[in-house]
Amino acid sequence: MAFSQGLSGLNAASKALEVIGNNVSNANTVGFKQSRAEFADVFAASLSGAGATQIGIGTKISDVAQQFTQGNITATNNTLDVAINGAGFFRLSNNGAITYTRNGQFQMDKNGYIVTSDGKRLMGNSADNLNGSSPVEIQIDTSDLQPVASTRISGTLNLNSASANIDQAVTPFSSTDPTSYTNSTAITVYDNLGNSHNVQNYYVKTAANTWSVYTTVDGTDVTPTPTPSMVFNAGAYDSANSSVTPISFTPTATGGATMNISFDYSKSTQYGSSFSVNKLSQDGYSSGRIASFTIGDDGIIQGRYTNGQSKDLGRVILANFVNPNGLQSLGGNQWMATFESGDELIGAPGSSTLGVLQSSAVEDSNVDLTAELVNMITAQRIYQANAQTIKTQDQVMQTLVNMR
Repeated sequence: MAFSQGLSGLNAASKALEVIGNNVSNANTVGFKQSRAEFADVFAASLSGAGATQIGIGTKISDVAQQFTQGNITATNNTLDVAINGAGFFRLSNNGAITYTRNGQFQMDKNGYIVTSDGKRLMGNSADNLNGSSPVEIQIDTSDLQPVASTRISGTLNLNSASANIDQAVTPFSSTDPTSYTNSTAITVYDNLGNSHNVQNYYVKTAANTWSVYTTVDGTDVTPTPTPSMVFNAGAYDSANSSVTPISFTPTATGGATMNISFDYSKSTQYGSSFSVNKLSQDGYSSGRIASFTIGDDGIIQGRYTNGQSKDLGRVILANFVNPNGLQSLGGNQWMATFESGDELIGAPGSSTLGVLQSSAVEDSNVDLTAELVNMITAQRIYQANAQTIKTQDQVMQTLVNMR
């Protein structure tokens, strides 16, 4: 029996060293999960049942279990690198064949799909269905962002109540005569083709608490009739008595459609301090090309454009399993679902038991090199000890053979 016991011990120690060697060799593999060799003792079958003096016949490998503990997260310079902090796997598609990985080193192919180094496509939700329950291959729309025509200008101003009144009968308004207006503002708006236009408003104090508002677009007067006015009551904007009406113009030089732009001065004031522009904004923008991507901790892929706008382009989803140890390893840092793992549980990062994502980062291997080196020494000693039992049994057998 000692020969078979020692041989099984040698095989067990050899397998343990193989597992340790595989862990050590993947210490720098992104998303790698270390394995642990698990062994069980072996007893010979007995028809009469186990006796008090039954001796085992060795050991056998019962399982090589991967340890799905969290690896350290390291920052990178690639915005498409994504690390999972917590439970879950990225879902990949290879012509419809689904695999799972923790390796978040992604890139974009020529068709706009987010892929792994070996071409498998990352799955998630499309831009028009960010909360969908049926994952699709994520394809980023890299086309230019369409322009949006301006329809509203919002201004928060303070007009100086101490400013002198201007008698328009004596000094009629003219955008080229600075003495004909008290203050002015300028802002760029955009037509439906993305062309920019300069809108200038001129504020003329005509009486106490009353200001007339004149408007030019690209130097052309487009002031409505009657002339709009801003009225203040105790320094606050009096919406009921003010008449700031929208302007309308057709940018024929650029081929844009007729534009109608309203004004909102409801938060403006008239106090005894110098003229100031606290806020001046409009709601349109020109066309823009995509400049960069960011992936939020909730998986939302957001594109940033050269015109300063941003847009949701898709969403990365995660999959998890009741028994991750039941997954079948395929190599290449990928796993496949099996009957033992159970069905996949899909959701957005951060929901249910799923972890969150960190962009421009990767999850390192969870191999503890110090522990593996210690385990290697232990396995080596076990191998030597089992070899010694075989040697000792050989000496016993030799003694028996030499008896006369």
